[in-house]
Amino acid sequence: MNMRAVLNQRLSLRTRLFLSMILLVFVACMLILGATYIQYQAKADDYNRFRLDRKENQIRRQLNFLVKKYRLETATDSVWSQYEADLSAITKIHKVEFSLFDLKGDPLFVTFTPLKIIANDYKISPNLVSRIREKDGARILEDSNEEIGKFQSSYSVLKTESGLPYALLFFPYFEDVSFAENELNTFLQRLYQVYLIMLVVAIFFAYFISRYVTRSLDQLRTLIGQTGFLTRNKKIHLEHATREIEGLVNSYNKMIDDLEESAERLAKTEREQAWQEMARQVAHEIKNPLTPMRLTVQSFQRRIDPNDPNFKTKIDEFSAMLINQIDTMSQVASAFSDYATLPKAQLQTNDIVALTQRAIAVFEQVDIRFESDKESLDVELDRTQWIRVMTNLIQNGIQSVEADLNPIIKVQILAQQEKAIVRISDNGQGIAEENRDKIFEPKFTTKSKGMGLGLGIVSNIIQSHNGTINYRPNPKKGTTFIIALPVTKKS
Repeated sequence: MNMRAVLNQRLSLRTRLFLSMILLVFVACMLILGATYIQYQAKADDYNRFRLDRKENQIRRQLNFLVKKYRLETATDSVWSQYEADLSAITKIHKVEFSLFDLKGDPLFVTFTPLKIIANDYKISPNLVSRIREKDGARILEDSNEEIGKFQSSYSVLKTESGLPYALLFFPYFEDVSFAENELNTFLQRLYQVYLIMLVVAIFFAYFISRYVTRSLDQLRTLIGQTGFLTRNKKIHLEHATREIEGLVNSYNKMIDDLEESAERLAKTEREQAWQEMARQVAHEIKNPLTPMRLTVQSFQRRIDPNDPNFKTKIDEFSAMLINQIDTMSQVASAFSDYATLPKAQLQTNDIVALTQRAIAVFEQVDIRFESDKESLDVELDRTQWIRVMTNLIQNGIQSVEADLNPIIKVQILAQQEKAIVRISDNGQGIAEENRDKIFEPKFTTKSKGMGLGLGIVSNIIQSHNGTINYRPNPKKGTTFIIALPVTKKS
C-alpha cells in the first residue's frame, strides 16, 4: 500500500476539503507568479532588442555618413586609420563600443571585441565571416559571457546606399537589466504580500466552509452510528441541508421505517416460530411416555383378574410403571424450565481440580481417566452448575459410544496463560460433519431419547462464567470438548 492510499484512508472528508481548497489557492498563486515572471522576461527581451536595434542603427547611419563623406567604400586599412578620430567620436557621442572589419575579417577599427577575436589576432574567423555575409543584410546574434559580464555580440554587413558591402560591423550590447529587475522585484514583493494575505484569508474561509459543508454529514454519521436493529432508532431532521444531504437523509429515514417494520415482522415471526417449536417439542416429549402408559392401561384392563393370586403384585408393577412414566414427564417439564430460566451463576472461588474430581466420582462403573498439571487451580465457579456441566458432557460421551464397546472418558485440566483449560474426550462415534454447527443449538439431538437441551444448557452456563466452549474431532475416534475459564488472579 502506497503513501497516497494510507493518507486517503486516514484523512476525513472535512480535512480533504480543507486541504484541497488551500492547495487550489496556493497553486493559483504560483501559476500567477510564474506567468508574471515570464511576462516580465518577455517584456525585458523586447525592450533590450529595441535598444539594440536603435543603437546599432544610429551607428550604421554615422558610419554610412563618414563613408559617403570620405569615400571610404573601397579604402584600405591605412586609409581607414586616418579617420580613427572620427570613428572614436562616434563611440563617445553614442556612448557605445563597436569594431569594424573589412570583408575578409581583418580589423579596420577596434574598440571592443570578444576574446575569441582577440585570440585570433583581432581577426574574424573565415567561418564566421562566411556566416555573416550569407545573412545578406541581416545580422548574427551571439550570447557572450566573459569576465566583464554577459552581453550580446551583433555581427552585420555594412552597405552603401547603392547596396555595395564595404565592411563588417561588430556591436556589443550590454543589457540594461537594472530597471527591469528592480521593477520586477518590487512588483513580486507586493504580489507576495497580497498572496500571503489571500492565503491566510483562504485558510480562514476554507476552515469554516469545510466545517459548514461537513456539519450535516457529521450529524448524519453520528445518528447512523447509533442505529441498531434492536434499538429504537430516531429519524434525522436537518435544517438548511443541501439537496444531496437532504436526499441522503430522506433515504436514511425511509430505511429506518423499513427497518422498524422488518424488526416488528421478524420479532412477531420469531415469537410465533418459538412458540410453535416449543409447543411441538413439549407435545412430542409428553407424547412419548403417554403412549406406553395408554398401552399398559389397555393391556392391564384386558388381563386383570381380581381372583388372581398375584393380583397385588401386578397392581404394584402397574403402579410402578405409571410412576416411572410420570417421572419422565416431570423431567421433561423440568428440563424445559431449566433451559428457559437457568438460575444466575453464583460465582465463588473454587478449586476446579478438586470440584471436577468430585463430579466424575459419581461415575464409578465408567472408565474415566483424570489428569491435571496442577494439584489445585482456583477459578470463579458456581459449584452446582459446574457439576452439572461435567455430568452432561460425561453422559454425552458415554452415550456416544457404540453398544459393543466400553466407554473411555478422559478429563484433563491444564493451566495456560491465565486460563484454565478443561478437556473432556471420549471414544464415541464422533460428530457428523453436517451436524457440527448445530450441537450447541437447543432442541438439536442425534439420540433417540432426550430433548437436545443438554449442550445448550452447558453452553449457557459456560458463557455465564465468562468462558468459552468448543470441540474438535479426535484424530482416531471420538470428540474432545474444550472449555476455557479465566483463572482467579491472586491479590
